[in-house]
Formats: sequence, C-alpha cells, structure tokens
Amino acid sequence: MFRNNEQDTRIVRSGRFDDPDRSDFVETLRRVYAALEERGYDPVQQLAHYLLTGEPAYITAHRNARALTARLERDEVIEEIVRFYVKNHPSMRQS
Repeated sequence: MFRNNEQDTRIVRSGRFDDPDRSDFVETLRRVYAALEERGYDPVQQLAHYLLTGEPAYITAHRNARALTARLERDEVIEEIVRFYVKNHPSMRQS
C-alpha cells in the first residue's frame, strides 16, 4: 500500500477525505478501524487516544494496523477529521 515516506506524506497531504486521490488514506483508516473492532476494542476511542497522544499502544498490531497508523501524520489526520465534520454536520453549515 505504501512504498516510501514521500508517498506516505503525499497521501495525507493530497486533499480531502472525499477526494478520489485520498482512497489510500481512507482505506488505511478503514483497515485500522476493522482491526480494532476484530480485537474487541472501541475503534473510535482507541483512534482518538492515539491521535491525541501519539502512543502506538492504543493501536493493535493485528493486521498490521499499528504500522499503518505510524505512516500517517497525526496532526493532519485531526485536521481532516475536523474539516470533514464541519463540512458535513448540519449545525456547522452557514445559513
């Protein structure tokens, strides 16, 4: 999925979640989410704690999820999540 650090960074910096060029980024989050669920964790809670602290222990090594998350820029993931929320949440839309 990832070939080198330059490509990893490009995936995070290339655009928005709904951008077709972001499919690798979105797929990475889906795979990590699924691996956390399979192990019985609350994926939202685990990902949130990982993004806030950077502590890799919040992400299971199952299905290579920990290695996948390590390739993402945490601050940029948080920015994208906020951007996505603001764009899609009805209360955030301007009248």
